[in-house]
Amino acid sequence: MAENFDVVVIGAGPGGYVAAIRAAQLGQKTAIVDKQWLGGVCLNVGCIPSKALLKNAEVAHTLRERGKEFGFSFDNLVLDFSVATKRSRQVSDRLVKGIGFLMKKNNIAVHMGTAKLTARDTIAVTDKDGKVSELKAKNIIIATGASSAVPGAWKIDGEKVVTYTEAILQEKLPKSVVVIGSGAIGVEFSTVWNSYGADVTIVEMLPRIVPLEDVEVSAELDKAFKKRGIKLLVGHKVEAVEATATGVKVTVSADGQSKVLEADQALVAIGFRPNSKGLGLEELGVKLSDRGFVEIDEKMATNIPGIWAIGDVTGKLMLAHVGSAMGVVCAENISNHETVTLDYEMMPRATYCQPQIASFGLTEAQAKERGYTVKIGRFPFQANGKALGLGDYAGWVKLVIDEKYGEILGAHMIGPEVTELLPELTLAHMLELTPEEIARNVHAHPTISEALMEAAHGALGNAIHI
Repeated sequence: MAENFDVVVIGAGPGGYVAAIRAAQLGQKTAIVDKQWLGGVCLNVGCIPSKALLKNAEVAHTLRERGKEFGFSFDNLVLDFSVATKRSRQVSDRLVKGIGFLMKKNNIAVHMGTAKLTARDTIAVTDKDGKVSELKAKNIIIATGASSAVPGAWKIDGEKVVTYTEAILQEKLPKSVVVIGSGAIGVEFSTVWNSYGADVTIVEMLPRIVPLEDVEVSAELDKAFKKRGIKLLVGHKVEAVEATATGVKVTVSADGQSKVLEADQALVAIGFRPNSKGLGLEELGVKLSDRGFVEIDEKMATNIPGIWAIGDVTGKLMLAHVGSAMGVVCAENISNHETVTLDYEMMPRATYCQPQIASFGLTEAQAKERGYTVKIGRFPFQANGKALGLGDYAGWVKLVIDEKYGEILGAHMIGPEVTELLPELTLAHMLELTPEEIARNVHAHPTISEALMEAAHGALGNAIHI
């Protein structure tokens, strides 16, 4: 006999489990279904364990490359990469257990298995033993996320040719790696492996690395990566990826010329495809894009009443925190609770390579293309006392301002812990604050955040420390 719920969420990642919690808070009888794990990719093999690896990488880089600067030396420095991986698993496991606790705390029924919609209000869940149970729901939220996009001719073997999933779980450090793609995953893994001494080459088809960021951010990261010894091949197309007896061969081409790169391993990090197949969506008439993303309106509703979708499977902005925000809004709309409309363009974006990248809103080029008269507020970390004390002062803060009204159109930062600076700026934008109000807000000294105040002063034409 089928269990009946007000809301059933399919997918227990950052979007799905947050949607379930918010729905339960609002009095909805709620269940969540996932075929593999609570916390989804983010907590298990994505955002969280990668940050643990990156902390290890920061320490390793300091020990290997900066001893003279900080006044220490080693006769026999031993770096055990397997310990870094094991520590990252411990961090991940702790948070995953926390999600299980939150499900119990909020009386959310958890069903582990593969879900398929058999009717607009019915879900069949097949567990690992093949047993099928049926759930009935007034509302169904699709939160199944996305998977690595890999061309059919490239064979992922999990050892020599890998995606982020295999890369984050491996305990052996590859001596040499070709990283295909320079988005967040590509540059973060490049940072980790390079910090431990691996020979890293990044291949990017577009003319610059991190191509979705402001062009000046790309140039600064290019300079920083080359200084670290990371090789960059931009404007190069990957023609073939082939596993060999000893590693991989990656054939790349540019300007009609091709060459073969050889390494121990290749990481494929060129993008994502939605996990929308096999759910029964098309049979029910749920509208999908040409690429398979679930189409939704501003309330997170699909074209079929009672079926909703959030997170990466919609392709709106494939970031964990955006999925979580979408989950909250979706649950509130289902419950007819007061909520907001999300502006995906103004969502914070964070990349945890070294140096870190953080941004939101329009780039300088985008703002000009839209007809704004733009003025820029800028401040380098070389002039920030805290950054100098940390010995981490590459990069800068850049504010993009509409000269006419003083509106903050976007911000683009590269440097020490800049991902932690985003909330002040996104909150300022949401509350329609101007650079003058950021400049007038007294920032503690010495802090990295003073760079925001200084950049705001710069936008007003009265920079203090440069």
